[in-house]
Amino acid sequence: MKGGFLGLSFVGEEMWGGLALTLFIFVTTCLIGFPLAICLALLRRSELPWISRTTGLIIDGVRSLPLISILFTFAIVLPFALPQWLQGDKLYRVILGSALFFSAYQAEIVRGGMQGVPRGQEEAAMALGLSYWHRISRILLPQAMRNALPATINQFVISFKETSLVVIVGFFEILASGNAAYGTGEWRFAYVEVYAFIAMIYFVFVFSLSRYGAFLERRMSVGER
Repeated sequence: MKGGFLGLSFVGEEMWGGLALTLFIFVTTCLIGFPLAICLALLRRSELPWISRTTGLIIDGVRSLPLISILFTFAIVLPFALPQWLQGDKLYRVILGSALFFSAYQAEIVRGGMQGVPRGQEEAAMALGLSYWHRISRILLPQAMRNALPATINQFVISFKETSLVVIVGFFEILASGNAAYGTGEWRFAYVEVYAFIAMIYFVFVFSLSRYGAFLERRMSVGER
């Protein structure tokens, strides 16, 4: 989308829009937020009180704020508190704010999945001499992800629909692009068709995510004992 090579003209991030921007924000939010959520979940269950309490305070603090306020802070307020070389583009600051919001909720989902793993399994791994990272990566996290799969799919669906909020900070994602399209004189009559088409796009993506989640649940037999 950015161009600038192979003869393509350069297209700045401020000119991105439509479905491509919606998908870009959603994918990058999940790619950044999911690993961060796992880190926050592990830190919150740390045996060191100051680490677990500080992490819990961060998670609860982010979850207590609406996403719009976080996006506004990262897009508008944060540049006033950062040096010029650290500000970056507004789009990437918005994505970081969205990823932070995603990770705070997903961290609690992952932590809940960890609590569903019998304590004896981790104790048995410790008795066998497995290191901390081997216990986490080979025993705890795989089962925790399996337990948290339904809630995780739901969080992905919510995050996809919340991409429409970036219009608040000046980005023309698919819904805002639709508004701009029928706002022109020659397309003003087609506002019903525009919203119906946008609704169909959201339905296709959300329904596909839900069906894929259901497929994974059946394949992994989530909930069976």
